[in-house]
Amino acid sequence: MKRVVITGIGALTPIGNSVEEYKEGLEKGQSGANLITHFDAEKFKTKFACELKNFDPSDILDRKEVRRLDLFAQYALSSTQEAIEDSGLEGKDLETIRTGVIWGSGIGGLRSLERNIEDFATNDFNPRYSPFMIPQMISDIAAGHISIKFGCEGINYGTVSACASANHALINSFDYLRLGKADIMISGGSEASVTHAGIGGFNSMKALSERNDDYLTASRPFDVDRDGFVLGEGSGTLILEEYERAKKRGAKIYAEIVGTGATADAHHITAPHPEGRGASKVMLIALKEAQLNTNEIDYINVHGTSTPLGDIAELKAIKSVFGDEAYNLNISSTKSMTGHLLGASGAIESIAGIIAMQEGFIPPTINHFRDDPAIDPKLNLTFNQPQAKNVQIVLSNTFGFGGHNSSIIFKRI
Repeated sequence: MKRVVITGIGALTPIGNSVEEYKEGLEKGQSGANLITHFDAEKFKTKFACELKNFDPSDILDRKEVRRLDLFAQYALSSTQEAIEDSGLEGKDLETIRTGVIWGSGIGGLRSLERNIEDFATNDFNPRYSPFMIPQMISDIAAGHISIKFGCEGINYGTVSACASANHALINSFDYLRLGKADIMISGGSEASVTHAGIGGFNSMKALSERNDDYLTASRPFDVDRDGFVLGEGSGTLILEEYERAKKRGAKIYAEIVGTGATADAHHITAPHPEGRGASKVMLIALKEAQLNTNEIDYINVHGTSTPLGDIAELKAIKSVFGDEAYNLNISSTKSMTGHLLGASGAIESIAGIIAMQEGFIPPTINHFRDDPAIDPKLNLTFNQPQAKNVQIVLSNTFGFGGHNSSIIFKRI
């Protein structure tokens, strides 16, 4: 099997519109939450989210393109532009059948679908739908736009597995590269679901925090008073490349992907298995593929959404897999800062792990005020402040509605 490395990264997040800004936000323990500006949320139970700040699509798209692309696709192109520039790859490297794109999004162009239905309902149900509605809303379209913009003629599709979508895109890209079916893969995920239906739908499930009077600290994974996740938006891109090719061209190499795993809870459409059974198995599969022992993992970037059931189940899974070694790990949830980017989570959280390796610090789990008696106090959940650490190996978990579990292990080389 061929080795696969990361040679470029791009991030568009609620705490920074570039990798450098994102890194600064992680190190400062910055909250990306604020009152919703995308629409009037006054009548909603949750009136806040982790939106992007000062995003300007005109940096990468002309006016006509902006009108024709849903935000989730605009976000995808933005972070991908940064990642390609970071990688040092040029047009001749990308414009080939050996360069592919696999992109994750759990929901896709929700706002575009909403807008067309709203127009239909407010215009006497006259079916004058936009000819761009379908290509704006379908989740695979971001992969298509990336391939068109950068001339990538290889493998091209989207992955849809709720909050595990970006991780599954990365795992599939990794597999194609190590099997020799591609030389370069552009992968990651994007989401733009801070909309009427996005907030309203998650509210009706009682999945979102309703801490409207204290929204800055509403995303509080592992805190006893956590009351749901905070919806986020944005995009993350990773350039995956076959190792020998990357080395030959003198590429900057951030990390190697050494292990991956994918399982299903086979339990419930939204709730995790209470003992974290699927989460345990997916980490074990990734460790086995990486040929690593549990004592070799330095940091786990957990799914950690700030929900009462999910946080407990994941920590049970970690203790089940790592045993006493769990107490030597750093564990943190960067969703405490970025909110939950749904299908894009795996991408920006993988980048957070890479930043931890490059910069020598563990991003914190912010907004911790009171311990949960159901959580083992000996676990190092990196509360409130970053911790300096020589990080060599990172495991990143993402889990999605439907019981989709995914893990990726990155190693510094």
